[in-house]
Amino acid sequence: MNTEHLIEMANQIGEFFASMPDRDEALAGIADHIRRFWEPRMRRAILASLDDPAAGAAISPIVREALIRARDALTPRAAA
Repeated sequence: MNTEHLIEMANQIGEFFASMPDRDEALAGIADHIRRFWEPRMRRAILASLDDPAAGAAISPIVREALIRARDALTPRAAA
């Protein structure tokens, strides 16, 4: 899994939603898009990058905020 590519994709999603006038709606839109369209291993990798100062530095501020706010909802659940 190429974390740099995932960060690029997340930042592109963030750029799209950043144009929304309502910031809370934009943050929810970013998180919802990632939750709905990214497979669990992609979500695990992008969330792990939040805890890695080197990788996390490349995440745009709006994406970082969206990921932090929605971390629980974005974290894939373990299979039973």
